[in-house]
Amino acid sequence: MTALAAQPQASLRLGVDLGGTKTEAVVLDADGAERWRHRIATPKQTAESICDAIAGLVADAEAAVAGRCSVGIGTPGSLSPHSGLLRGSNTVVLNGKPVRQMLEQRLGREVRIANDANCFALSEAVDGAGSGAEAVFGVILGTGVGGGIVVRGELLVGANAIAGEWGHNPLPSPTSGEVPAPACYCGRNGCIETWLSGPGLARDHAAVTGAALTPEAIVASAAAGDVACEATLQRYEDRLARALASVINLLDPQVIVLGGGLSNLDRLYANVPRLWVPHIFSDTIATRLVKHAHGDSSGVRGAAWLWPESRA
Repeated sequence: MTALAAQPQASLRLGVDLGGTKTEAVVLDADGAERWRHRIATPKQTAESICDAIAGLVADAEAAVAGRCSVGIGTPGSLSPHSGLLRGSNTVVLNGKPVRQMLEQRLGREVRIANDANCFALSEAVDGAGSGAEAVFGVILGTGVGGGIVVRGELLVGANAIAGEWGHNPLPSPTSGEVPAPACYCGRNGCIETWLSGPGLARDHAAVTGAALTPEAIVASAAAGDVACEATLQRYEDRLARALASVINLLDPQVIVLGGGLSNLDRLYANVPRLWVPHIFSDTIATRLVKHAHGDSSGVRGAAWLWPESRA
């Protein structure tokens, strides 16, 4: 591996959101304003082709902003603190590869890599819906269920690099209707993700009613007065309240920020805090449940913020 060049001096941060189908990059200035943004299709062939594509984005960005940038990468999965290899990515050609070292060799500088849910949490904590809070828990409610923890502006990674992975804890206080629990791809049963992801919502509705509906159709039908769909959403809200109550009992964050497709269900922000009260070990509950500020941009912005101002 070649020696790393001196780190960027100007406060220009480049973030890359590495997804299974698209890869997006953004450059932020010291105030968090966007200076450049571009999106490409994610190469499928090899880890090398993906790293080459990211290097191309960095070169294009630095030419556009006429400056050298720090580089942060957000990706599904995480780097193993033991081996340094990527694990758990849905871009399977990257799994088992030393992705950070490969990128550092191409770019000639240190690169920071974090889980995409961690990047979401960091974005919302720095200058989003959780800005100014001492502790923020960021939640992804989408195809999967992920989370990230930010304390005093710093991302909490953990000894095993799995801090915030609440989606693979069991759903708390299961009812008789939640047993036996559904199987999760991780090999366990009853994970929070199997209940609170978009596919989990659809699976629950089908199991109870026999009707195969998308989450979007369930939400629309409930709003139109469909009793069965309304009952499905009420079960979802109760499960989300129980799951988040366990996070509050453990972390006691000032703010919980929701992201992902199901975070756009506005009724969650009124109903869930009411439902979590009996499950929280406190006489008062100051934790706020809020919607994301940056939407789909939070992942790429959070990747850029992996470099704090003092290091960018």
